[in-house]
Amino acid sequence: MKSRIDIVEVGARDGLQNEATALSVDDRVDFIARLEACGVRRLEAVSFVNPKRVPQMAGAEEIMAALPHVDGRSRIGLVLNERGWDRAVAAGVDEANVVVCASDGFGIRNQGASVTEQLAAMHAIAGKRAAEGGPPLSLTISVAFGCPFDGEVPQEQVVAIAREAAAAGIGEIALGDTIGVADPWTVRRRVEAVRKAATDARLRLHFHNTRNTGLANAYAGAEAGVHVLDASCGGIGGCPFAPDATGNIATEDLVYMLNRAGVETGLDLDRLIETGRWISDKLGKAPPSALTRAGVFPKAPL
Repeated sequence: MKSRIDIVEVGARDGLQNEATALSVDDRVDFIARLEACGVRRLEAVSFVNPKRVPQMAGAEEIMAALPHVDGRSRIGLVLNERGWDRAVAAGVDEANVVVCASDGFGIRNQGASVTEQLAAMHAIAGKRAAEGGPPLSLTISVAFGCPFDGEVPQEQVVAIAREAAAAGIGEIALGDTIGVADPWTVRRRVEAVRKAATDARLRLHFHNTRNTGLANAYAGAEAGVHVLDASCGGIGGCPFAPDATGNIATEDLVYMLNRAGVETGLDLDRLIETGRWISDKLGKAPPSALTRAGVFPKAPL
């Protein structure tokens, strides 16, 4: 296992996109500022999608305008197509994350496009960046472990997408367990297979805790040598196009586990707990994070 794990905080995007309460631009900017005060240096800030389909993500340009560039910090914008890429470039994101679904069933419902069509969009974006410049590009392969509509997703399908991303020059590939169906053994096998197909790409993992295996999967990924993991402060989140989807693994819970193992993350656990409680209050719900409810151990003396 690596001595340091880098955590990409996804609470401000994936965390908020499926919540019943749509926060204002000011509240979302405040959330990002609080997360960065916890030591977060890389986070999903906005999503350049149609606000009619995902109203919680409206105001991406206003949020980026309120976040002046700071060296050493990367505010990521999610894009699904060339229009989203153009918006992300114009808004000045530090990094753009393209999503390709690993199944046609989910891709058509989530993005209105088949896997083949999404790969064509990915190549078009990568080509545009090569010709015109733009922020660094990463790829998330969503439903990389299972689809709510098509069922099991073959490993070969995930590997084929990763191979195409590597050929397009994309430097980081994330495997997303969008609906929380993965297990630690499958995680290890899939990481090893993707690593062989995309030898020069950095691998990242994105887990949801729908079936209470999220932290176990994160541990398996870390043991397999992956040193970039996604997590969401408070454990909030889910995909609006995935039935019964629940939140991402909680940043606090992940940091606590890694801290106990002596793995460095650079994040302030007490401030993360405080921020998890703050965002949960804003959303009017109890925080899914176990650590936010139970607190750290050992507790500070009275």
